[in-house]
Amino acid sequence: MTDAGLRHGRASLGWSFGVQGAAFALLVTRIPAIQDQYGISDGLLPVFLAAVPILAGVGSVATEKVVARVRPGVVLRWSQPLVLLALLGVGAGREVWHVAVALGVFGLAVGALDASMNMLGVSLQRAYGRSIMLGFHAAYSLGGIAGASLAWAGARWDLSLLGSYLPVVAVLLPAALVGSRWYTEGKGPEGVGAGPGGAGGALSFRLLLPLCLVMSFAYIGDSTVSNWSAKYLQDVLGGSEQLATVPYNVYMVTTLLGRALGDLGVRRFGAVAVVRGGSLLAAGGFAVVAVAPGAWVGMFGFTMLGFGLCVIVPQTFAAAGRMFPGNSDAAVARLNIFNYVGFLVGSPLVGALGDAWSYRGAMLVPMVLVLATLVYARAFGPEPARYGGGHERPHTADVG
Repeated sequence: MTDAGLRHGRASLGWSFGVQGAAFALLVTRIPAIQDQYGISDGLLPVFLAAVPILAGVGSVATEKVVARVRPGVVLRWSQPLVLLALLGVGAGREVWHVAVALGVFGLAVGALDASMNMLGVSLQRAYGRSIMLGFHAAYSLGGIAGASLAWAGARWDLSLLGSYLPVVAVLLPAALVGSRWYTEGKGPEGVGAGPGGAGGALSFRLLLPLCLVMSFAYIGDSTVSNWSAKYLQDVLGGSEQLATVPYNVYMVTTLLGRALGDLGVRRFGAVAVVRGGSLLAAGGFAVVAVAPGAWVGMFGFTMLGFGLCVIVPQTFAAAGRMFPGNSDAAVARLNIFNYVGFLVGSPLVGALGDAWSYRGAMLVPMVLVLATLVYARAFGPEPARYGGGHERPHTADVG
């Protein structure tokens, strides 16, 4: 693989992450409009929302089987357009069954898309021999900010869902197809391939389990911010309705900044140190939010959360690739399921605890779960699966 091929592959995959960030943001930020367009009751809405991550988990499991025969780049090349067309279907329908089908397709395709994108990212990081995974997830965050901004503009100008989605899909769909021409799967410095047929031994779920738990904990924290930050700031900390919209935007921006700089931190200090630092910072953010006397202190806590949580998920995928260098596709596909587990658990957990106890107390639960990441931090060391499943090699500043 030439240096130019790797650069083109890295750029095209970064573009794919950005497109997916925009598509997902366009869906989740217009949920009230979707509910209004289809007349979905408040009682039925959680069923629709839960179906997407559940089906995404199914799509991720299926991708593990498919990539044994078809390369991840092929899965990504066709799943991304399917996600965009499903988004368009959400905006174009009129009956409840229309949106049910569209969201079902969206969920299945997102699972395949997330898994295959991260498979390629792990493969390219191995080929580069240094940390680049956070940069791909930074592109996702940037796409999410762009998508949320476009959704805000559509709501501000009172556009229909179809009117909001059609121009975006018309631009992103052909651009994604063109960009897919340069998808590249790297080969490692020892000639180890990214696919299941390479060296590296059979996939052990026992060894992968710590990373699966960390992935779930991170997404419980993330879903807490995305689903409860506005309500918490307004109802608990006494912020205005306008100010209540700010924490999630701040969280998205700090996530982007943290991921944009995070690869430098991994190269300098190693993945273990970065994950430990991110976990401590995120836990501190939840603690600040829980005891905040007012809205502005609460916003500072959400800012800490963005910088802390943002490094954990990309490094979890990268660690899975290092654990199973010849089976990284299967490892990433299984690990990817647990991001949906965390997403499903996080919001209902905080809501139930908030109603039964207090929302301040509820914020301590994701804090404890994020702190539990420290217990599993050794799993982020260089190639732990080759060293007894938990014994690190001597530290190197450049993790590849």
